[in-house]
Amino acid sequence: MTKSASTSHLLPVFARADLAFTSGEGVWLTAINGERYLDFTSGVAVNSLGHCHPHLVAALQEQATKLWHMSNLFKSPDGERLAARLCEESFSDYVFFANSGAEAMECAIKMARHYHFSKGQPERTRIITFEGAFHGRTLGTLAATGAAKYLEGYGKPLEGFDQMPFGDIEAVKKAVGPNTAAILIEPLQGEGGVRAPSHAFVRALRELCDESGILLIFDEVQTGMGRTGSLFAHQRFGVTPDIMSLAKALGGGFPIGACLATAEAAAGMAPGSHGSTFGGNPLAVAAANAVMDVMLKPGFFDHVNRMSLLFKQKLASAVDSFPSVISEVRGEGLLIGLKAVVPSGDLVAALRDAKLLTVGAGENVVRFLPPLIVNEAEIEEAIQRLETACVALSPSAAQQQGAAS
Repeated sequence: MTKSASTSHLLPVFARADLAFTSGEGVWLTAINGERYLDFTSGVAVNSLGHCHPHLVAALQEQATKLWHMSNLFKSPDGERLAARLCEESFSDYVFFANSGAEAMECAIKMARHYHFSKGQPERTRIITFEGAFHGRTLGTLAATGAAKYLEGYGKPLEGFDQMPFGDIEAVKKAVGPNTAAILIEPLQGEGGVRAPSHAFVRALRELCDESGILLIFDEVQTGMGRTGSLFAHQRFGVTPDIMSLAKALGGGFPIGACLATAEAAAGMAPGSHGSTFGGNPLAVAAANAVMDVMLKPGFFDHVNRMSLLFKQKLASAVDSFPSVISEVRGEGLLIGLKAVVPSGDLVAALRDAKLLTVGAGENVVRFLPPLIVNEAEIEEAIQRLETACVALSPSAAQQQGAAS
């Protein structure tokens, strides 16, 4: 069978926009045709320091001349340093490095089950999760997510997950039983529509876990590494988990995931209980250490929070100006959701036409995920492009277009 030169051999699992880029710098991307786009997608919360940050580029270039891959059968001094830094800045005692958020979550799920197995309670395998969550694309993390649209066509979901209404502590209490191993939650749902649980709810989950002898797992794949204005989103609640997953922004664009845990939660893990061929490879570790260098500098998160406040204020003004198009501002830090009145996909497309890149979410929400190094002028530029998109989608514009045709 002959195929035309224009046929793509990429598996068609993404509804890709007809747009491709050749380069990026900071918050800007340059398309093949030379047009510049303001990137408020950041690779879906990945390019936390923007495109081609000089410190990250230098770290990768230096590492690329020394060592690309070493098996985890041998020691990793740079990996040890990264793990120590993450532990110093968090609740954790141990870190496992993976290649993605889904892999980090798989480690968290296995660790929670193995913890109870090691305590002589092998029946405790079930994990409580929440409606609207998203935990990854493997069969295990899809089962934890629980959404029918992701599970359809893959057979019976992996057993062991009990999904509860988001924010309903009484439902969670009733769901905890002799087979429960852990509770798994995102401190701020990204894919689910930028939905935040109340502080009281998260504190109640911690208390329930302590009372029941089960583990609390935070999925911070999207919220972690500065996205919500602190290094980890759960720090804003004053609640610490037993296990936490990270990925996305950890490598600033280079693939790396991590599962962090207390010594107690990791008590069941021993040589052979988990592993990864590429997890913690020298290139990924170099990128992540470079990200840590930048984020741990004094004032970094002050900047993120200042930009967040400014951006949310300007978005609120836009909501007031275009109530027929947008209706609500959500989120923390620079994980911001704008609830649309029009279909969110139409708003994403109109923003793209205005050369501003965003990404959709649940509940008809559009996510704005600028790099954390975004400045005031770039936020003002984004607001102007948002207003352009809102004008194009407003009822008056549609009426004028109809009259013209």
